[in-house]
Amino acid sequence: MRKILTVLAALASLSLTNCGYNAIQSEDEQIKSAWSEVVNQYQRRADLVPNLVNSVKGFAQQEKDVLLGVTNARAKVGSIQATPEVLNDPAAFQKFQAAQGELSSALSRLLVVTENYPQLKSDALFKDLMSQLEGTENRITVARNRYIKAVQDYNVTVRSFPTNLTAMAFGYKEKPNFSVENEKAISTAPKVDFNPAPAPSK
Repeated sequence: MRKILTVLAALASLSLTNCGYNAIQSEDEQIKSAWSEVVNQYQRRADLVPNLVNSVKGFAQQEKDVLLGVTNARAKVGSIQATPEVLNDPAAFQKFQAAQGELSSALSRLLVVTENYPQLKSDALFKDLMSQLEGTENRITVARNRYIKAVQDYNVTVRSFPTNLTAMAFGYKEKPNFSVENEKAISTAPKVDFNPAPAPSK
């Protein structure tokens, strides 16, 4: 009896392997891992915002609308629970993507404004924050690209025969990816200029 059960278990395992079940599981885990890194890097960026806003405020209090825009965009990002469940809900994923795009735009507007304040641009704290922001934006790009690739591989698997039959049987569906329309804006890191404006000649 034990031998029969062992043979049946082996056959079941072989069947699941051939039908793509294990591949789906592996690729699903890769997506979750890639997503965690995307969220981690976006959170890193959001954490920089308060200090960045305060730094700019110290030199450019009159730029209230721009500063408020960044603060509100960060608040919107923080209100979204970017849990792995978002990956199975296209509408929730779109909401997350739109919020991050809005923060990217707000940060870009803020950095444009700072061009008018040479003293701010030469401030050591501000330059350090800009360095951190630039590094974070680069890490966001890398993390997002890994996520995009992981989702592409997974979606191909759940659409391809015969693994699509396994996907349907177990309820695995295609996962949302970053849209083409928003990808250009969200993948464009705010331009950081570390060169302070030259001092006026006497």
